[in-house]
Amino acid sequence: MYGTGLLKGLGVTFKTFFKKPVTRRYPWEKAVIQDRFRGALALDPATCIACGLCEQACPNGVIKVSSVKDENNKRKLSGYTVDLQYCLFCGLCVEACPTKSLTHSHEFELADYNRRGYLKDLATGDKYVGSPTILPKGGR
Repeated sequence: MYGTGLLKGLGVTFKTFFKKPVTRRYPWEKAVIQDRFRGALALDPATCIACGLCEQACPNGVIKVSSVKDENNKRKLSGYTVDLQYCLFCGLCVEACPTKSLTHSHEFELADYNRRGYLKDLATGDKYVGSPTILPKGGR
């Protein structure tokens, strides 16, 4: 019979038309975040071995890993800078981490008034206050 697709579509439309709207009062009611959400990067400095695989895996080159050698000639993490304004949140750096010390957090409110607010040192957990030295691989 012709028109059954149209009637099914109108049926779905009428069902949703009479339901209560689902809205949230955003600043006061936080959104429910799913487990697979890719928010800002989070680092566990205690388990990071400063191998630099995440730095190599990043397509935009927004990660800068700095390390120092300890008395046993092993690398120790001294700085882990991420420029979130150029980050794609693709997850390639998280997949490349052999110790699983780099993960995505559920933090999604990343807006800032200053571009330097997007430079973060994840080794110390503070916002990076130095000059923006990390540029994408295309450079500017």
